[in-house]
Amino acid sequence: MGVELMSNFSEPITLRLLTLNASATNGLIQLSGSNLTFPACLGRTGKTASKREGDGKSPQGVWHPQQVYYRSDKLQRPITHLPIKPLKPNDGWCDDPDDKNYNRPVKRPYPASSEALWRQDNMYDLIVVLDHNQRPRVKNLGSAIFMHIAKPENSATEGCLAFSEPSLRRLIAKLSTTSRVII
Repeated sequence: MGVELMSNFSEPITLRLLTLNASATNGLIQLSGSNLTFPACLGRTGKTASKREGDGKSPQGVWHPQQVYYRSDKLQRPITHLPIKPLKPNDGWCDDPDDKNYNRPVKRPYPASSEALWRQDNMYDLIVVLDHNQRPRVKNLGSAIFMHIAKPENSATEGCLAFSEPSLRRLIAKLSTTSRVII
């Protein structure tokens, strides 16, 4: 892909989202310490500082990558400094604000509402979990905020950040739990 990303762990990597306005559903992620940018898809209704469950907005703030999940039946293990785990067919993420496991990984079938992480489309073949609304977890402030693979038509997400698979792999290779993602 041409330019290789250089590792420099003396400063945490920062990814900064650049958009035209708060309602934009596409933007660029700029990698700190370089001129590299990657096209990114945002929530279907843009971004907000007041994220609510189901609003279709990407949450503004400073988030930290926590975990990588990937489909080992479809993809090679990505290179990363983050904790990594292969997905299983019963993996899910609870999105029910009234459940004790809200905004946490769960095993499906699950008695409360949960999003399947093992999907037929390719969007969740590679996922980076961001720490939005994790500590503390607050009812209705949003769940399952990930970096993941964009739909082929690069359409908006339900509140996540989405990238082409090659771009996401390049970003994952640079990230650690001290990295920052600024939306």
